Amino acid sequence: MSNQSSDQNEDETEEQSPEPAEPVTPSSSRFSTLSDNLKKRRMTLPFGLGNKEATPWKEPQPFEVLRAVENKDLMYLMEVRDRAFHLLLRKTGDVTPLLHAMRIGPSHREVAIVLVGSLSRWVNHLDDSEVEKPRTKTLLKALRINLKLAIDYGLQSSQSDLLASFLQTLIMSEGDKWVWSQIMSVGLALRSIPGEGKPVETAELAVRAFATRELGKAAAIATLEDYIANATADLLMMASWNLASQSVGGEPIPTYAFARDERVYSVFLARIKEYQDQIAATCTRRLRWQIKLLQTAIKGRNITFRRKVEMLRAEMDSGAGP
Repeated sequence: MSNQSSDQNEDETEEQSPEPAEPVTPSSSRFSTLSDNLKKRRMTLPFGLGNKEATPWKEPQPFEVLRAVENKDLMYLMEVRDRAFHLLLRKTGDVTPLLHAMRIGPSHREVAIVLVGSLSRWVNHLDDSEVEKPRTKTLLKALRINLKLAIDYGLQSSQSDLLASFLQTLIMSEGDKWVWSQIMSVGLALRSIPGEGKPVETAELAVRAFATRELGKAAAIATLEDYIANATADLLMMASWNLASQSVGGEPIPTYAFARDERVYSVFLARIKEYQDQIAATCTRRLRWQIKLLQTAIKGRNITFRRKVEMLRAEMDSGAGP
């Protein structure tokens, strides 16, 4: 009888013990369509840079990661991302996990998306204090090699649908330096004499130069044109706000929003609305016109970014302005 009572008490204790709350996985703008069961999994931060949980963890062998790719074991790959990110970059023989998924073919496209999303996410969550560390530099170098291998294979096999994501992650891996350098250049063009500065051309050429450097002839393929237009429009908005903020104050548009669909546009609108009175009182007539033009031309989702950029080019580069 005492044994039954003891067992019953133990069962009640187990039933009443609260389950530990699981931390929420932060979402990624371009890879937010993963199923709920992936979002609820346990993870650590920052991705791949440390293990802060006390739960036992045995680092898998590279072949186990490749096997997870073959088996489309997304939860396991997420576990590797959070606990041993470097294994997602490791080359085994002539293949990396991302390249392996691409070689298998269309049936494993979802795996390739998750892997490139993991690379993008890791870069996006890097703290400034981490960037200069030798280990981080090594991982960034391996990440770029991974992406370039994937780009080369994607071109050879006509799998070009992920090239824009590869290029975006490559730009992110450059850190703030590249983006801010282009913001400064476009800002100078915005300040130039009407018809001479050509800010739209300046922004577009900067993005195309980067794409050509990283992708070679692939920079001209059609699947990248929307991304290049998106990045061009973002540089124009970031540069115009940077000029305005020199007069009115306010935080810069964060570089992590760059070329991520309409993220920059949303922040740009919020900044303009918050400081609209100061902008009207202190900014030059030409800058106010440029800001208004950007607000109008980029508005709406029924027009492609390519068309929006052409509209801006006709006014900013060719028109006389206000």
